[in-house]
Amino acid sequence: MAQADTQKHGLPAYQIAAVAIGNALSFYDFVCYAFFATQIGACFFPSHNPTTSLLASLATFGVGFFTRPLGGLVIGRMADRIGRRPAMMLSFSLMGFGIVGLALTPSYQSIGIAAPILFILFRLIQGFALGGEVGPTTAYLVEAAPPLKRGFYAAISYATQDGGVLVAGIIGTVLASSLSADALTNWGWRAAFLVGAAIVPFGLYVRRNLPETLDEEPDKTPVTLGPYLRIALFGLMMLLTGTVCNYALEYMTTYAINTLHMDTAVAFGATVVIGVFSVTFDLISGWTTDRFGRKPVMIIPYALLFLLAFPAFYVISHARTAFALYAVSALLASLQCWGGGPTLTVVTESLPRRIRAGAVAVIYAVSIAAFGGTTQFMITWIIAATGNPLAPAFYMMGGIAIGLIAMASVRETAPVKTGIMEFR
Repeated sequence: MAQADTQKHGLPAYQIAAVAIGNALSFYDFVCYAFFATQIGACFFPSHNPTTSLLASLATFGVGFFTRPLGGLVIGRMADRIGRRPAMMLSFSLMGFGIVGLALTPSYQSIGIAAPILFILFRLIQGFALGGEVGPTTAYLVEAAPPLKRGFYAAISYATQDGGVLVAGIIGTVLASSLSADALTNWGWRAAFLVGAAIVPFGLYVRRNLPETLDEEPDKTPVTLGPYLRIALFGLMMLLTGTVCNYALEYMTTYAINTLHMDTAVAFGATVVIGVFSVTFDLISGWTTDRFGRKPVMIIPYALLFLLAFPAFYVISHARTAFALYAVSALLASLQCWGGGPTLTVVTESLPRRIRAGAVAVIYAVSIAAFGGTTQFMITWIIAATGNPLAPAFYMMGGIAIGLIAMASVRETAPVKTGIMEFR
């Protein structure tokens, strides 16, 4: 299907699913790690101090973010030079290799220091793959979308990411409810990773049959990067906000277990709640941003989130009940996903096709590497250093304040507001 025809009519549902499946797996994988950080720490970084073990596990979680910018640069540029489809095939294959490697790496007790070394190696591979996944898939979805539905198509990317969170939460809850603590540490978390790996062969099959959205004869005129440095800076600031808020929310399970000392099964239930409301409000975000513009749909929810973060964490830190945990998780996830959806759409729409996939990939990966990989570690460290259970709220508020400045400064890109339908 030619690019113009693809954009005019949109993609069939099965082809959208083929693109989205990579996002779902990548975030299922990364979120599984966050959920099982305590068990992974005990398996690969044993210590007499549980906090030290958890910090080592979270630091390794952050290691996977260091290779994201490299993956974004290499695979993103590949998508701009030879096509979106081969780039998406490569990133998905590497993700599958990494997740299987993590699940099958023996414990420290079995092979000693080789265990954490292998584990870190597979984390680096995962980071490289995921760094190269977001740019090509986002560019593909936006390029394939009808002009007045670009926001909704881009939101599908976020919805599938959060769908991965939801599935990981359900599986984590089932495992935590049915297995003993020793079984969860010894093999339960590995089973969760292998469930995600099972989808890799299907994903590769459907992706190989996607139509290409990159022009058959791309414009090879050199692109001057100067005019796009402003959107790169604002994009980093906006994505910083989404990254900090996302990973603070994904930390909710570990926070409930280690800081609030709540039951493990109850804590995993928060992840299910976050997943349900995130997927719902990702799609609501895409629909509203196409109707009302990108800027108001970014600014209003994040302003509300800034105001509500402190009282929300105050409630759960004092009540420490399942109802309080789930209600707060639902509220924060809804606002985060409603406001976060348009950020990547604005960046994508502001860049020319010749550099779009690579630039989006690098901007996203740098933001994630700098703040996603450190958010959970920093929150844990601040709580341990200060004894203040409200640290996640303060951290979120700082990230939101930075993003709101950028959101107010970028230009509107929605066709419904600008009247510009042509997208090159």
